[in-house]
Amino acid sequence: MYSKTNTCSLIGLSGNLVEVESDITSGLPAFLIVGLPDSSIKESKERVRVAISNSGYSFPPGRITVNLSPADLKKEGTQLDLPIAISLLNSMGVITYKYDDYIFLGELALDGRIMPVKGALAMVISMRELGFSKFIIADENKDECAIISDVEILPFKNLNGIVSFLNKESEVKAYKVDLSKLNDEVSYDLDFSDLKGQESLKRALQIAAAGSHNVLMIGPPGSGKTFSAKHLPTILPDMSFDEKVEVTKIYSIMGLLDKGRLVNDRPFRSPHHSASEVALIGGGHSIPNVDLQL
Repeated sequence: MYSKTNTCSLIGLSGNLVEVESDITSGLPAFLIVGLPDSSIKESKERVRVAISNSGYSFPPGRITVNLSPADLKKEGTQLDLPIAISLLNSMGVITYKYDDYIFLGELALDGRIMPVKGALAMVISMRELGFSKFIIADENKDECAIISDVEILPFKNLNGIVSFLNKESEVKAYKVDLSKLNDEVSYDLDFSDLKGQESLKRALQIAAAGSHNVLMIGPPGSGKTFSAKHLPTILPDMSFDEKVEVTKIYSIMGLLDKGRLVNDRPFRSPHHSASEVALIGGGHSIPNVDLQL
């Protein structure tokens, strides 16, 4: 029996819609995942197999083929565990209702628990731009994803809960957060008043901060260029909500996000002056190299 489940895969900061297609046919037992999966996705078949069995469902004995469409797009991340399991359960006849309007994101533990994934917020934002508004995610990802207030975030702790919900045997309300409680007061460990002397430089930095201009500082080592740059974010205007979401999205992808925290402080990055383009933006990997130094 054929089934399809929607999920997302990140490339850099953007998410792409991935359709997890599964089909179970008679034949020698086999479990194949095709469609340019990375190593973590290839290994997911073992997590999915055990998680389904430990959740009380009989894993089917036949030839199982899972296709990740589009097949020419490289997929990475453990968030495909859950959609693969849901697609198989639908093919097995365990799930009997339609769920085409949902996006599934989550890693599976061997006992059927839904584990959090990196970049959940970025994937929710990308799928919202494609018209999706309902997301089934891990319970531990709910706070960051609920920052986007115009979508339905449905958090679950285990696979059984999702199956019960999709079969309309239970109800789950969309999770909401009070955004006002997430807007912590902006505070920095540094203070612009620590910069002594350099009156011309301080004046230039103040003008740049007020008008969102670029600044190029040239001078010998030890003249205070890096020291001054570190203090520049402390006099910049507070970030807008959209800017906070953009920064929070990057933190989420890198796994640096505190639970339920909207990043309010402007980040500071200090790459070495000899860093190459690849060192600055990353190369050969879908996750950007953002070495954050606050």
